[in-house]
Amino acid sequence: MSAPLLVVRDLVKKFPGVVALKNVNFDLRAGEVHALCGENGAGKSTLIKLLGGIYPHGSYEGELQVDGRPVTFRGIRDAEHAGISVITQEFALVGELSVAENIFLGRAPRLGWRVDWPEMHRRAAALLADFGLNIAPDAPVRTLGIGQKQLVEIVRAMDKKSRILVLDEPTAALTEQEVEVLLTHLRRLRALGTTCIYISHKLDEVFAIADRITVLRDGASITTLATHDATIPVVIKHMVGREITDLFPRKSRAVAAAPLADVLSVRGLSVAPAKGRPAFLRDLSFELRAGEVLGFGGLMGAGRTELLMHLFGAWGQRLGGEVTLRGQPYARPSPGESIRRGLVLASEDRRRYGLILAQEIGFNLSLSSLPEFTRFGGRIDTPAEQVRNQHFYTSLRVKAPGQHTRAGTLSGGNQQKVVLGKALMTGPTVIMLDEPTRGIDVGAKLEVYELINRLTAEGKAVILVSSELPELMGMSDRVIMLHEGVIGGEFARAEFSQEKLLAAAMGHAHAA
Repeated sequence: MSAPLLVVRDLVKKFPGVVALKNVNFDLRAGEVHALCGENGAGKSTLIKLLGGIYPHGSYEGELQVDGRPVTFRGIRDAEHAGISVITQEFALVGELSVAENIFLGRAPRLGWRVDWPEMHRRAAALLADFGLNIAPDAPVRTLGIGQKQLVEIVRAMDKKSRILVLDEPTAALTEQEVEVLLTHLRRLRALGTTCIYISHKLDEVFAIADRITVLRDGASITTLATHDATIPVVIKHMVGREITDLFPRKSRAVAAAPLADVLSVRGLSVAPAKGRPAFLRDLSFELRAGEVLGFGGLMGAGRTELLMHLFGAWGQRLGGEVTLRGQPYARPSPGESIRRGLVLASEDRRRYGLILAQEIGFNLSLSSLPEFTRFGGRIDTPAEQVRNQHFYTSLRVKAPGQHTRAGTLSGGNQQKVVLGKALMTGPTVIMLDEPTRGIDVGAKLEVYELINRLTAEGKAVILVSSELPELMGMSDRVIMLHEGVIGGEFARAEFSQEKLLAAAMGHAHAA
């Protein structure tokens, strides 16, 4: 067996009050796809920032080797010169520039002092054609879908002659079709000799693409497994340090036979994106009952997020229909009024809509509940606020040095806990969760599922939007599938099957 292309030896990375990596070891062989798996906060992001030169040599202990020789990266450019390119979840693309300009950003071909535009477009077209991508080189990047942007990032990395491609959660926001396209391209790159580090919480994808799997837990490397010798339960056990036998824990359904009161009723709801535009959501009718989880599924663009945003009062112009919340008509929703009436939304985009990343955990937790702590004269009762924040910080088991930790430094799973804590601090009756487990690990997912069960056991009602059919079926009492803004099908728990739900999502409710 040839010597490893990359060796990570005894890496230790410390931040004030936190040891992010402790004696991490693994090696990367030429031409393999090597997956890194672990819970949020396990150290994966810190490790790839070391590999990519974002954390420079001298800020950590231990050694990196490439081609058997120690390397010291002072910055991103040094890592790229060594053949390492990191593609993060937040794309490093400029939306207003063309695809060709993004591919050659900072290294455009030139004629003297001028950019050689015809050569740039010719080379970009050739690269895109090599990847089988039907994307125009002069198309503005802002017009591309997320999957296409991901592939443009890979094309750019490969044109830099990258030997090691590091992909951090590359499919977190992709459709199933886009995921398959990406995996096909990665298999092709592997066949051509490119080496990949693949980081994902989606273990089915890991087993579909990876040759080996290294598991991190609490900042340490726990084990490295050959994929063909491993199973998903074994990897999960190494990730969380315990065996998980039931990923979707179900609360007792002993009271299910009793009639449940409707807390939200929607009748004939039609909504346009803006005034003067045609309806996007059309003739939607459903009820949400106390103590139940009502799941909403559908393909990308089916209207799931738009429905929740409209009910909360943050999207769309209502064209018709009636909404009743806790027995009272709700004709003109707004976020503030929704919170006052006991309806909250945890957005799918926690970094954009759910958190103020530059502020502390405590600031974020109480942000939607400040009226509760406001005293005469408009002053905030800070001691009462901190006590309440600490209750949710502790009960949700947020992993951080304390409430004072800045939200932007947290792992995805811990950010999600803060988003949920902020919503729950308002004392809601109806909780709308839009993709609450997207981009978080299996351990954090289990905590979210257990939280949902506790909420419904207390009589609260939950709307759960998810792109993952197993999650929908595992957690929901009923599921409604949306198709292009209309209801494609509604299913009781006894009727659940992936075939039926997918057929309804595609507008063929009677095909399965």
